[in-house]
Amino acid sequence: MALYLYQAAYTSDSLKAQMKDPQDRLDIVNKQLASSGGKIVAGGYGFGPFDVICIVEASDDTTMAAYAMAIGAGGAVHNAMTTKLLSGAEWIAALKKAASVGYRPA
Repeated sequence: MALYLYQAAYTSDSLKAQMKDPQDRLDIVNKQLASSGGKIVAGGYGFGPFDVICIVEASDDTTMAAYAMAIGAGGAVHNAMTTKLLSGAEWIAALKKAASVGYRPA
């Protein structure tokens, strides 16, 4: 399973609806993702450029892209961003590979 950082800002309409009926949306979305094998590993609510920030576990990039698309199509968020996270072993492998690329700046 791969890990992804997902960040999104709620629309004003979504915030209005949540204020009328407050619920922990991370719990709700986590249950929805579970039906397709996904899982929110950790998350919380910010008050900066993103209102909701979470770490999502998904089987692959296509699955995470599908989650992001489904959430975006729902209309409750805008300005969402997904970042794939590398494990320590993947990071080290990338560093080793980068050393052999042969790139030289101009």
